[in-house]
Amino acid sequence: MIKNKGRVLFTTSNFPRWEGDSTTPFVLNLAKDLQQLGWDVDVLAPHTPGAKKKEIIDGVNVERFQYLWPEKAQTVCYQGGALINLRKNKSNFLKLPALVFFELLHIVLKLRAGRYDMLHSHWILPQGFTGVLAAKLFSIPHVITVHGGDVFVLKGKLLNKFKHFSLKYCNAITVNSLATKAAVEAIIAHPKQLNLIPMGVAIKETGDIAKLKEKYTKNQSHLLIFVGRLVEEKGVEDFIRSLDIVKRKHPDVHALIIGEGQDKEKFENLCRELALDKNITFTGWVPPEQIHDYLSIADVFIGPTRISEAQGLTFLESMAAKTLVIATKIGGITDYIKHDETGFLVNERAPEEIAKSIEYIFNEPQALTEVKDNAYKMVLTKYSREVSANSFSELYANLIKQQHIK
Repeated sequence: MIKNKGRVLFTTSNFPRWEGDSTTPFVLNLAKDLQQLGWDVDVLAPHTPGAKKKEIIDGVNVERFQYLWPEKAQTVCYQGGALINLRKNKSNFLKLPALVFFELLHIVLKLRAGRYDMLHSHWILPQGFTGVLAAKLFSIPHVITVHGGDVFVLKGKLLNKFKHFSLKYCNAITVNSLATKAAVEAIIAHPKQLNLIPMGVAIKETGDIAKLKEKYTKNQSHLLIFVGRLVEEKGVEDFIRSLDIVKRKHPDVHALIIGEGQDKEKFENLCRELALDKNITFTGWVPPEQIHDYLSIADVFIGPTRISEAQGLTFLESMAAKTLVIATKIGGITDYIKHDETGFLVNERAPEEIAKSIEYIFNEPQALTEVKDNAYKMVLTKYSREVSANSFSELYANLIKQQHIK
């Protein structure tokens, strides 16, 4: 029997709305992994239409607070994330005060009733800010995890003041890459307890993929893959245009675009304009537990992001599936993708460079076995869920110990 190490409250604005949801589950996965190590983890997240106010997902207690009435007015979070929703609909900015107020209220109520040993806020705003205020009331250690969008995209003098306050008065900060670390240090010089702890990805065996391979690799054609939100920021257009170039020499090349997003129709129209509708399949959303198998059948994963990815879990998942990766050389991606060693790097908005890398991979398949092996070993030793959970567990234990000494 695993010894109970303590109770932790996660606060987050990005969490699966129900079992099998398309929302990226990395916060849920961390909660599950920490529970395996003996921590009792609860999660507090904003409510959204169609979601339950309270439920248990994979053994994790989840509570969702309502911040606007009627329910359908809650449009700040989910569906691609708050940053995308704010960009797409400026009226969502008017809803932020309600989100912050009710989040703070429910954190206080949870801490008062739950006897927690640790508060862990995911993202600086609003969770880190509300978490600092609540943690001080109950004198418990408070960790802020900076995932990237909160420092790379969410900018402005006023917002930076709130971020500086949050980072200054929490007990520890974790970042997922060197790029995120540098962005945090640009906000607050010499932050205390700054820890580099990347989010982890699952290391698992590939299942029975014969039918999946048969379905998508027709006539032994090369198969390329993109997985992510179908929004402009992810560089889907660059992926499509690179395929248009590759098709000139490889007319049977095929690609899968996996995911949903606000710009999906725009990308489908572009495929028709370029006469690529027979070369590209939009699969729609695929359950997270099946993504590994889809990645495994592909020759190359392409992630031509146009924004600075703080870490990029899908890139790591592809490396764990032993699939070659082509990525934009920005942000935290360069922590683990070294050109021609663990993958291939291209410039932003450069479909010609992507096409050139694809052509090289197609022409030198045997020579690239070492690149696949290097990538897999790196993920196994530095970026697995097990490594990540153990690092957070150790941080929690040290902070609680320091609190008791006080």
